Amino acid sequence: MAAVQPYSPVLHRFALANLVVNVAIVVTGGAVRLSNSGLGCPTWPRCTDDSYVATPEMGIHGAIEFGNRTLTGVVGVIALISVLLAWRMHRRGELRWALGVLAGVAVQGLVGGATVRVRLNPWVVGMHFLLSIALIAVTYGLVRATARIGSPNPPNPRGARPLVIATTVASAAVLVAGVLVTGAGPHSGDTGAARNGFDPEQISQIHADLVFLVLGLTLAAVFLLPGRAPKVLLGVLLGQGLIGFVQYFTDLPRVLVAAHMLGACLVWIATLRLWPSIKSAAGPSGELTSASTVGHQPSAERSLEDNLTVANTAGNR
Repeated sequence: MAAVQPYSPVLHRFALANLVVNVAIVVTGGAVRLSNSGLGCPTWPRCTDDSYVATPEMGIHGAIEFGNRTLTGVVGVIALISVLLAWRMHRRGELRWALGVLAGVAVQGLVGGATVRVRLNPWVVGMHFLLSIALIAVTYGLVRATARIGSPNPPNPRGARPLVIATTVASAAVLVAGVLVTGAGPHSGDTGAARNGFDPEQISQIHADLVFLVLGLTLAAVFLLPGRAPKVLLGVLLGQGLIGFVQYFTDLPRVLVAAHMLGACLVWIATLRLWPSIKSAAGPSGELTSASTVGHQPSAERSLEDNLTVANTAGNR
């Protein structure tokens, strides 16, 4: 059996790159929808019946839609490189996460093609977004698996795990409700695309109620859980809430809708960051072990936390 390789900064950087590009493609997908370019390439996998790429006659809408398809290829290449790195290093745990990311990218590509084939049906478009959210969770798992973990957190207070589970479920519910709000709203991706039939005001109120639920759970996490993760989630959530209210009362300007989509991804990542605070407790021997390092001493390196904190801060400016 091959020996487990030491911590690899290269593999960790590719894991972070997976996370960044999967967030980026959510934002560029939003740009496709917000610019009414959803059918800029009216078929799939070709862009037209005769061409795999956008033609000058298709104008800006074709260029935007084809650009988003091109980014999907970039996402796939980064995922594939991550798989090859983990395989060559004999890192079984990281390899499983990397294969999950690669498989998710492939499924997303197929669902993205289906959205074009069904003429931007809002339910399929919503599924496309939620799959991206699931894929972000998998890429975050890869980031955690490849990171060096520092000193262990204090023992978990009673109720910490149920609180994190409840916060995660509520955050996911907010995202689902947001998809329904989008499916009922004006930005359909094409002037002829169908809407889901929900009353925009009513579904927006449900969405807002769920946001307040997440806010309450996050405040509880700030007082109960150790570390900076709950505070980061609170800050990102407040910024996202502000964007949401402003866009609602200003008739959904496109730039704020795009910012809100980025904010949704950052809130989700910040929610996932709560999990290490309850999973990184010391084992029976009192030592902290990393999923990516066996037989290594704990390090004070905080590259993952610092990178995501910078990303969260940037998303709220």
